[in-house]
Amino acid sequence: MKLISRLARSLRKRINPTPRDLAIKRWHKDDGDNLRRYDCPLGKDSIVFDMGGFEGSWAAEIFARFVCRVEIFEPVPTFAEKIRERFSYNPALRVHTCGLAARTRVEHIALSSDASSIFIQAAGATVPIELIDVDDWFARNGVDHIDLMKINIEGGEYELLERMLDKRLVVKVGYFQIQFHDLAPDSGPRMEAIRARLAETHEALYHYAFVWDGWRLKPSVTRGNANGG
Repeated sequence: MKLISRLARSLRKRINPTPRDLAIKRWHKDDGDNLRRYDCPLGKDSIVFDMGGFEGSWAAEIFARFVCRVEIFEPVPTFAEKIRERFSYNPALRVHTCGLAARTRVEHIALSSDASSIFIQAAGATVPIELIDVDDWFARNGVDHIDLMKINIEGGEYELLERMLDKRLVVKVGYFQIQFHDLAPDSGPRMEAIRARLAETHEALYHYAFVWDGWRLKPSVTRGNANGG
């Protein structure tokens, strides 16, 4: 049955591809995984936030290329502990067993490997996770700038980015790498609304709908000053 289902999906993508199917095809054609995801002017003094660490592979590659500091946020305790063990001898990669969000709370997440999400129906196990208001976390930890923030949090990107925009925290971030997820009827309009607001302070480097977005802080906008200058 699984083989039949995979064949049916493959046939559907060829005959009637969705916009996301076309974006994925374009992403692979452009070799996005190699040419986009690590194309950022980082160095040993850079600070990177990895929102959605999962197994720590992206963080490991970022560190291997730039030898920079990486703050990894992974709210699923078992995932976070495995990442912590992986980097136990490298203090430059720190793991936080929480996620950043619009408000502080405890949620239950449906476990599904790297697609684990609080926004999908649970078919199996769920675990409680801690989410912390991004504004509070930044204030408590004295965050004044982030060179690169990668966001891949299975639907949580909407509230996180909206909160950062509302509190003008986005100007603390030099580069964004965002994966938007098409999980609800309003995902498309919500993504476009965020992109329009983000364009006030950042310039779009690339946009593959519901695959990856890349953004860079505009030269006219100084960190901590949303009005530019």
